[in-house]
Amino acid sequence: MIPHERLKAESARHPRPLLFATISGAHLYGFPSPDSDFDLRGCHVLPAREVLGLDPGRGTIEMERTDADGFELDLVSHDARKFFGLLLKKNGYVLEQLHSPLIVHSTPEHDELKAIARNCPTRFHHHHYLGFAETQWRLFDKERPRRIKPILYVYRVLLTGIHLMRTGEIEANLLRLNEEAKLSHVADLIAAKLAGPERATLDEADAPFHRREYERLRQKLEAAAEVSPLPDRASARPALNDLLVRLRMQTMG
Repeated sequence: MIPHERLKAESARHPRPLLFATISGAHLYGFPSPDSDFDLRGCHVLPAREVLGLDPGRGTIEMERTDADGFELDLVSHDARKFFGLLLKKNGYVLEQLHSPLIVHSTPEHDELKAIARNCPTRFHHHHYLGFAETQWRLFDKERPRRIKPILYVYRVLLTGIHLMRTGEIEANLLRLNEEAKLSHVADLIAAKLAGPERATLDEADAPFHRREYERLRQKLEAAAEVSPLPDRASARPALNDLLVRLRMQTMG
């Protein structure tokens, strides 16, 4: 269960006005363990004087909290300029954070930003998902015993990338992605992760099968990128620039 009020109270402690704060990580991906912490990600707005002056404000703000009852929270937000710049790069993280349906804090500008960001994905975003999958595969491949979490991340990012290349839509929830992919072994892994601890492990004998699946889905993502209807370049820069200027002007009142 997601403690929405507790998360809202934590986001309200943020030292800068938040454009939005959403839940990311395992809760967004659909496979939180009972002891998973909460990853909040967002975008804040620095006042104009901290952007224009000699002493720049904090482009990234990180807040952590661990309570006696085991509640753990990690909140990371970027200033609007930095966040908008990341949107214009081949960065799937920020797209997933922006479009997360698990919303803790929102504003009208959040909705406007989501609409603008629909013109950010390109077919070259598949490089982000290939790179992230490779990192998680290496983690899975070197650990003994092998943990379920890294291999679930492998499947999640590859299926998210394939879905994005085919539809232009961001979907980060592995349960929903697997409704289309219909991979029974993924469903079994999710069930094991949901029922067990964060560091739940998997049988070593299953590793060769997952390697074959990893290679197969990598090839599938590369093939999807080749025929993707997504453009080669994002077209959202002018609209993002206009929104950023308006946000800065609001801080000058």
